[in-house]
Amino acid sequence: MSEIKAIIFDMDGVILDTETICDRAWELVAKEQNIKNPKEAIALCRGCNKTDSAQILKNYFGKDFDSEFFLQRSSYYSHKIADEEGIPLMPYAKEALDYLSKKYIIALASSTREAVVRKELSDAGLLDYFKTLTCGDMVVHSKPDPEIYLKACKSIGINPENCAAIEDSPNGVKSACSAGIKTIMVPDKVQPTEELEKILWKCCKSLKEVKELL
Repeated sequence: MSEIKAIIFDMDGVILDTETICDRAWELVAKEQNIKNPKEAIALCRGCNKTDSAQILKNYFGKDFDSEFFLQRSSYYSHKIADEEGIPLMPYAKEALDYLSKKYIIALASSTREAVVRKELSDAGLLDYFKTLTCGDMVVHSKPDPEIYLKACKSIGINPENCAAIEDSPNGVKSACSAGIKTIMVPDKVQPTEELEKILWKCCKSLKEVKELL
């Protein structure tokens, strides 16, 4: 096995509990627009950037669906909830970053746009842990395409085979694995399928287990 020199984290659902806030926002917009049971559409978009999510929504609801408006409204509600209630850290996030940053280069690969990533990590007091940030508005296609992870590896000058990725979503897992990175899944909203288990390096119940693994 190649030596691991760097750890590339996803943010949403791995470091910050933004997925719960996002789900609440999507439910609110779905109610506004009288969309029944949006959970499957939410699952399909989990881990994707805005451009890819817009296309997924059109494919799911039909070509006339105003996906841009839907995402704009959901973003409004997400920020409103975050501003009013704050964004909780995922369990053991700070402890894992403290430990791993002493042993490895730490980078980020998030489908969220850079301005939001910087603000949310800064507000959480975690921004300085990361050598580089590779975000959804820096790539053409985000997860499950490998582009974001390949770009993250290039940004730190480490080959993919010498990196480990920490992901929570199927789209994120597929992205990191397709880039040739050892991928650890820490499930949040979605448990690994048989398909994912075949390509994963490890599956951990929490970041505490990741810390013990690495």
